[in-house]
Amino acid sequence: MEIGYKLAAEAFGPAELVRQAVLAEQAGFDFVEISDHYHPWLDNQGHSPFAWTVLGSIAAKTSRIGLATGVTCPTVRYHPAIIAQAAATLALLSEGRFVLGVGSGERLNEHVMGHGFPDAVRTRHELLREALEIIRLLWSGGYRSYEGKHLRIEDARVFDLPDTLPLIAVAASGQVSTRIAAELGDGLFATEDKPEIVRRYREAGGTGPRYAEVPMAWAADEHTAAAAALETSRWALTGWKVMSELPNPVNFEAATTTVREEDILEKFACGPDPARYVEVAQPFVDAGFDRLVMQNAGPDPDGFIDFYRRELDGRLRGLTPQDAQV
Repeated sequence: MEIGYKLAAEAFGPAELVRQAVLAEQAGFDFVEISDHYHPWLDNQGHSPFAWTVLGSIAAKTSRIGLATGVTCPTVRYHPAIIAQAAATLALLSEGRFVLGVGSGERLNEHVMGHGFPDAVRTRHELLREALEIIRLLWSGGYRSYEGKHLRIEDARVFDLPDTLPLIAVAASGQVSTRIAAELGDGLFATEDKPEIVRRYREAGGTGPRYAEVPMAWAADEHTAAAAALETSRWALTGWKVMSELPNPVNFEAATTTVREEDILEKFACGPDPARYVEVAQPFVDAGFDRLVMQNAGPDPDGFIDFYRRELDGRLRGLTPQDAQV
């Protein structure tokens, strides 16, 4: 079991994210994961710096902790040839500590290029498959060309490649995406505690690490924690079908007007009781995930990191599946 810390790039500026990553390393986290967005989910979050610049700075200011994107869409806002180069460079600068998390993307971030974002989920999956094929091809060395249904490269070469290539974790939930994760990725990434996600991944031949984000909000009291999560993170309760489709923060604002504090308390671990955090994390372990990412939506990141060090590290690392079938 490895434990990660989610760097909420929608809620903090770049220098603050680097500072939190340094604190996370000191507190004993195994890795930090950063969202790769162009927009925040809600305007009141107020930030969305360029994730790759932040990761480069973190690599320079840390020595042990792993780094991961959670996740990058390598199909619209970025071309996969650029991501192949960026990930290889970051792997070199971090001395092998980088994991490339990829997914099919959200309209919120991808439509900004003005090229459109595919309405059909099937097309998004086709794009992701081609993107991963291109990244793998370029990581094999030499000049490469590729002609796909949607994407192409011509005489492209990534000159600076690490001896050990970055692990690729693919965000997935359904049968098609889990098959892509198993066939073209090295690991799985998810945000839900559904056992069928891991089961589909394994049935498709996937054997790699399995990442999942665990929702929580730390504060000295439960109400303060839940109120902070309601203010900035209520979008997390909309579900992937909504999260992937809405184009702007104002749309998420409108879509979440009915979310209540009670809804947050049901989904998130809130407040100072470590037992509640274990309770929320356990279903992810039962589902088969072995890389748990602490996604803190509370108002005090320093307080949460200290709480993790004092109260959660040992408890979470000691979790084992309660279902013998997992």
